[in-house]
Amino acid sequence: MILRGTLVIAAFLGAAPGWAADYSDPTWPCVQRKVERLSVGLMWPQPIPETAPEDASVRRDIHDLATRLAVRRIPVEEIRADVAGFAESHQGDPALLGLVFDDVFGSLSGRRTQIISGIGKFSLSQIALSERIEAARKEMDAEMAKDEPDFDRVDALEEQLDWDQTIYSDRQQSITYLCETPVLLEKRLFEIAQMLQAEAQGG
Repeated sequence: MILRGTLVIAAFLGAAPGWAADYSDPTWPCVQRKVERLSVGLMWPQPIPETAPEDASVRRDIHDLATRLAVRRIPVEEIRADVAGFAESHQGDPALLGLVFDDVFGSLSGRRTQIISGIGKFSLSQIALSERIEAARKEMDAEMAKDEPDFDRVDALEEQLDWDQTIYSDRQQSITYLCETPVLLEKRLFEIAQMLQAEAQGG
């Protein structure tokens, strides 16, 4: 079980640098391959119960651990002791550990989907802004080519261009971070799955 998970994450991490941008999709400006939705089955090959335990204290334990695992600011390694403690308290029950992962997966994959949607909106807004910049340049060139240019209009276009180009450049500086975030969330999910599977009885 653990070996299989290790091979999956190794393949995932090894493939990342070779991904190429799909320029046929205007909503995806990233070099990383666009994967809109993740599959819980790829990361957690064991069956996950469809219903939560009847014991309220067990449900609370599952929720508390899953909530902590889903906090990106906390390095996964810092939660290893909490995972081990949960497993010890519940005899390494694979079903309960699966429910923990299912909870974390729902949280992080949902967040990842929202980020991908945001990247799409960001990309479309940048495309619209670049088209506005190009239109202003063409209009300014056409105006300057006239025998009697309207210099007030040219000044207005120059001011608009300066502002739009500044906004465009500032936004572009954030694209690397935006594009890396879905990958980091996927990587965290793989690492959490590995940690939980390592604690499963018989794993």
